[in-house]
Amino acid sequence: MKRVVITGMGAVTPLGNDVETFWNNILKGESGADTITHFNAEKFKVQFAAEVKNFAPEKYLDKNEIKRSDLFTQYAIYAAAQAMEDSGLNFKDFDPFDIGVIWGTGQGGMETFENEVTEYVSGDGTPRFSPFFVPKLIANMASGMISMKYGLRGINYTTVSACATANTAFMDAFNYIRWGKAKVIVSGGSEAPITPASLGGFSSMKAMSTRNDNPKAASRPYDVERDGFIMGEGAGALILEEYEHAKARGAKIYAELIGAAMTADAYHMTAPHPEGIGAAKSMELALEDANIQSDQVDYLNPHATSTPLGDLAELNAINKVFKGSPNLDISATKSMTGHLLGAAGAAEAIICIKAIQENIIPATINVSKLDENIPEGINIVTENKEKPINIAMSNAFGFGGHNSTVIFRKI
Repeated sequence: MKRVVITGMGAVTPLGNDVETFWNNILKGESGADTITHFNAEKFKVQFAAEVKNFAPEKYLDKNEIKRSDLFTQYAIYAAAQAMEDSGLNFKDFDPFDIGVIWGTGQGGMETFENEVTEYVSGDGTPRFSPFFVPKLIANMASGMISMKYGLRGINYTTVSACATANTAFMDAFNYIRWGKAKVIVSGGSEAPITPASLGGFSSMKAMSTRNDNPKAASRPYDVERDGFIMGEGAGALILEEYEHAKARGAKIYAELIGAAMTADAYHMTAPHPEGIGAAKSMELALEDANIQSDQVDYLNPHATSTPLGDLAELNAINKVFKGSPNLDISATKSMTGHLLGAAGAAEAIICIKAIQENIIPATINVSKLDENIPEGINIVTENKEKPINIAMSNAFGFGGHNSTVIFRKI
């Protein structure tokens, strides 16, 4: 088994469109939530979201790429381009079949789908669909367009596992590299779900916060008054590289990916198993894969979307696995970013890596009073905390009962 390291990062988020801006706003405890501007949501029960601001795709995409791509693909290319620049890789120096793309999205081209179908049903029945309708819609187009832009001919596909998606992509990239099937893989997740149908669908499930009067305080994981998640959007990208390959070219190395795992709850379409059985097993298997013990983990970035049932189910799972480890600190950064769905794990992986680099755990914001049902011995960080961080774990769970866990280590 070969070692796998992170040599580049890129981000498009509600808190900034590059890694440093994103991270600095996380440390400031900023919230990316505000009234929706993507469309008129005044008749919706939920009228706010964590939108990407000031997005200028032309920085990394040409006019044809913008015209031919859905917003989720634009976010993907933008984040991936940053990560590739950051990595210092000169792709002309390598066999293009050694470099691949494994990208994730939960919904794909939702905006494209809505726009095209709405235009059709509002017409006279004549099928006037854009020739780019299907290419912009399909979920694998982000990975495809990243590979086309840079001439990457290696492994290329898309993972879809709802909100566990980005971690699934990382796990697959991790495995292909350590098995010797690739030297470098561009991996991450992107999502652009702030559309009428997506927002309306989630809202009708009563899964989202309805604090329209105070959006910035609406995402409040672990708080006794939490009432649902905030929809977010954006992308996160990592360059995963075989360690010896990175070392030979003198690459800067952010962290090492040392373990990953997935399980299924096999319980309910949308609700987590109340005892967190699948989530616990995912963490246990990731620890086993990394060949470490639970008390070695310094920081855990949880799934923690701010739903009444989900937050507690995950904490019950964490309690089972970590048994009140005094070394473990937990912070739920969706309190700031909102929930980026298929891109959530990518944004949170970047947070974990930056936490390892800078030895600081960002706060969980908007916690006025912790839920009394939180198991004893669970340490929720509500103010930035400086401490040596050697190992960080990140969880991402999705509708359908998907559980995914990745573990990073300082190098």
